[in-house]
Amino acid sequence: MKSNPFFRKTLALVLFAALGIISCTKTELEGVRIYTKPSQGPFPDYGEVVAFPGAEGFGRNATGGRGGDVYRVTTLEDSGEGSLRDAVSQPGRIIVFDVAGVINLQSVLVLSSDLTILGQTAPGDGVVLYGNRISASGASNVICRYIRIRMGRNGPSGQDAMGIASGENMIFDHISATWGRDENFSINSNTTRNITIQNSFIGQGLQNHSCGGLMQTTAENGITLFRNLYIDNKTRNPKVKGLNQFVNNVVYNWGNGTAYDMGGGSEGLSVTSIEDNYFIKGPVVNWQEVRLEDESLELQLVPINPARPFTGGNENFSAFFAGNLYDHDKDGALNGVEIIPASNWEEYCSGNPVFLSSRPSIFPKIGQQISAAEAYAWIVENGGASLPARDQVDSYLIEELTSLGTKGTIIQNERDTQQFPLGGVGEINEGEKPLDSDGDGIPDSFEDEYDLDKNDPTDATKLASNGYMNIENYAFSIGTTK
Repeated sequence: MKSNPFFRKTLALVLFAALGIISCTKTELEGVRIYTKPSQGPFPDYGEVVAFPGAEGFGRNATGGRGGDVYRVTTLEDSGEGSLRDAVSQPGRIIVFDVAGVINLQSVLVLSSDLTILGQTAPGDGVVLYGNRISASGASNVICRYIRIRMGRNGPSGQDAMGIASGENMIFDHISATWGRDENFSINSNTTRNITIQNSFIGQGLQNHSCGGLMQTTAENGITLFRNLYIDNKTRNPKVKGLNQFVNNVVYNWGNGTAYDMGGGSEGLSVTSIEDNYFIKGPVVNWQEVRLEDESLELQLVPINPARPFTGGNENFSAFFAGNLYDHDKDGALNGVEIIPASNWEEYCSGNPVFLSSRPSIFPKIGQQISAAEAYAWIVENGGASLPARDQVDSYLIEELTSLGTKGTIIQNERDTQQFPLGGVGEINEGEKPLDSDGDGIPDSFEDEYDLDKNDPTDATKLASNGYMNIENYAFSIGTTK
């Protein structure tokens, strides 16, 4: 009988503490275990042990599969031994990749709890999930990094590329979620809490319902959206209700639905922090199906005028609002004006939210928060599933963004080259996995450099003195120099 993953993690940490490998104090924070540790050993001391160094916001304390087993994805097949589907089917796993390329999803991919997915460990250009959607509904304690979810026209009608309907303690970092047939990435549940989406691309929702996503919880259950790019979505970039932290995001080339939707006049209470974001108008070249007189549908290039960057909001929607810039002239230069509720709100925006004079203490501090202009530059250089390499789709989206108003298309079918020149996911270099003698997911070269045992398949799951497992420390090193 398989042991319970939570029991395995707890037992392992107790043993480590007893042996003096770590000095840990444990508290319970809504189901997430927090540990402190000494600053010794071969790996950097990253400070507080969170999901990973750089994790921010409400979801930063997820522990994922820490304390569990390493699962190596060895095939691009949709199912079977060594597949990603098999990998995410059981809790208590840290998932690494021996292969790169396109995984053609035949059905929804459902995430279990207590998982860490490390897409940056793939060789070549990494992994693309194409043709269907991912659901994290009902899961808890998930860390998902450097994965591309590209649903596409062949995906099920009326479905999101990525979605959560109930669940808690999750962080999604350097994700690229595109081509949803409803929303691209939505969280929509009164019971969902402690979620972060950061450093990610959420774009090119397919017409006729091209949406960035719903971000809807309650005023007690928090979501953080930090340093993401919303691009080429007609509307909902995002649509927000509940407790929401929206910091250092860039929204580009939205349509006539709206950019940031303040709850759509909801009767439910919302408390938000909207800081240092950049809203940049694009040309809104728009492909959509048009119903003709005979009730048939015809694809047409339909011009639309972009809505104001902020709309909605009433006496139930409270917002701390600071440092947000709006570049509305489409002149190819980054030269936005700051939106200041006390002076130019009615000129540039609409709706009547309640503006707060200070950030509510319920919001976690964002240690990496920068100005809106700095966030734009950071996203251009580093955003999306940029490791092990930025793929052609994300590179194309950055090309549009950096045109600063002269390029940008809202599409209906990613395979139509008239709408999207790549005609799909583009080319993905499969690369070659480095030598890994013991098959533990850590290359020999890394084990040699950090005095691990390349012939010991168990050392990947050992907890290092900085509080992270050796396999996690390997993943942190990818894309950096010692």
